[in-house]
Amino acid sequence: MNRKPTLIIFTDLDGTLLNEADYAWTDANSALTAIREHGIPLIFTTSKTRPEVERLQAAMDIRDPFICENGAAVFFPEGYRRFSIPHAVLQGRYCVLSRGVPYTEIRRFVAEARACYDILGFGDLSPREIARLTGLPLAEARLAKAREFSEPLIIENPEHVAALRKMARTRGFSLIRGGRFHHLSGGGQDKGRAVRLATKVFRRNLGRTPLTIGLGNSENDAPLLDAVDIPVLIPHAGGGGIAGGFPNARRANHPGSRGWNEAVLALLDETGALPVRGRKQNADRRK
Repeated sequence: MNRKPTLIIFTDLDGTLLNEADYAWTDANSALTAIREHGIPLIFTTSKTRPEVERLQAAMDIRDPFICENGAAVFFPEGYRRFSIPHAVLQGRYCVLSRGVPYTEIRRFVAEARACYDILGFGDLSPREIARLTGLPLAEARLAKAREFSEPLIIENPEHVAALRKMARTRGFSLIRGGRFHHLSGGGQDKGRAVRLATKVFRRNLGRTPLTIGLGNSENDAPLLDAVDIPVLIPHAGGGGIAGGFPNARRANHPGSRGWNEAVLALLDETGALPVRGRKQNADRRK
């Protein structure tokens, strides 16, 4: 008898599970319900900060580990599934695996780079300015500013991106394009490394290798998609998405939460991750 696979879903947020324009996820409620009902780990893998992720997890009733600030740290809730997590550091109510550079070092580099290039980081902006740039409510803009390991950058002249990326690389940092901004972070971190680290923890504790799904829509999601068994590309609302590199990836038919919902429901059926009764409920949701 074939045993159903142990499934883990890693997902980007902005423009993927969340719509680009309004950050809504209501069109993904059917898939989110199925994931919660059947105990499938849904690991947010995002450039957002820890406080931003905590707010979204509470709103969606998700209580799984998460990866924040483009792979800087993996946060496992303390006592999660009674997992043993070697080398984790206890931080508040989390066991944390971190590869991130402290934010003070990030900001020091931004200050130096501003002498050569016309750039602004979130650390240079007020919450109200961040709200205007992102369309976030003011309270959520404050959470976006509460950074620990990385900095979203506004680069006024696109011709400076390559030179700034080279400068960052020579100093041990990484500059990568996200959905709305370029993101400056430590050179030893990305979403893919964090996904592999989290998967290793699950494999060690479960005693078997899980089947991993990853969903993303931007350049900074490429390492995430490369680290999973089944990558899913979510298109941008205006068309386009990640360019090349994933010939065998699934491609959602719609942007944002609608495309995410359809892709996840289809894969839950295809992988046999749900029991027969769950598959019937899943089919009813898709009608």
